[in-house]
Amino acid sequence: MSELIAGRIGEIVEATTAAFTARCHELYVAPALGTLVRAGDNNPVLGIVAEVRTQSLDPSRRPIAMGVDEETEEAVYEHNPQLNRLLSTEFQAIVVGYESESGLKRHLSPFPPRIHSFVYECGRDRLREFSSSYEFLPSLLNSPIGPQDELIAAFLRYSSLTQEDAQAYLVGAGKALAPLLIGQIQRLNNILIRLIS
Repeated sequence: MSELIAGRIGEIVEATTAAFTARCHELYVAPALGTLVRAGDNNPVLGIVAEVRTQSLDPSRRPIAMGVDEETEEAVYEHNPQLNRLLSTEFQAIVVGYESESGLKRHLSPFPPRIHSFVYECGRDRLREFSSSYEFLPSLLNSPIGPQDELIAAFLRYSSLTQEDAQAYLVGAGKALAPLLIGQIQRLNNILIRLIS
């Protein structure tokens, strides 16, 4: 397996200009909530993972309990190898930017990523560059996907680890959120509490 293939975490199965859904190449191997990912190779679209789910490939058939006689969860999968073909793990990402010939943009892409585009987790350098500006916050605050406040806090905590001064970065994030959440003091407080927990 080449290094490029090994770095893939999924493949786009549904996309709009505001969000995309990717099916993971391996069951239960998905990026964490708040992870910055990139979809596509030409003018890649950047998204923040807002929701991860595992479900039956056939929506009309719900999984049934199979471990009544098993001692471990691993044994369920060992004795039922077909489960890896009957279940899938997917994640939804909110589009927060894209890369173009003129550089990194922190707003919606003019076009969604193509179906079957490969998805990769962004590295530390790309995450630091992207999160160095808080321009992405309105996209997250206004997204109908996922638990917005938890998502914002998760992404900011994750991003702060790539900045020179993590504490100053989080304080700056709080200051950037305050005018965006005028009249929503409780919501702002909830996000700020999650930033330090």
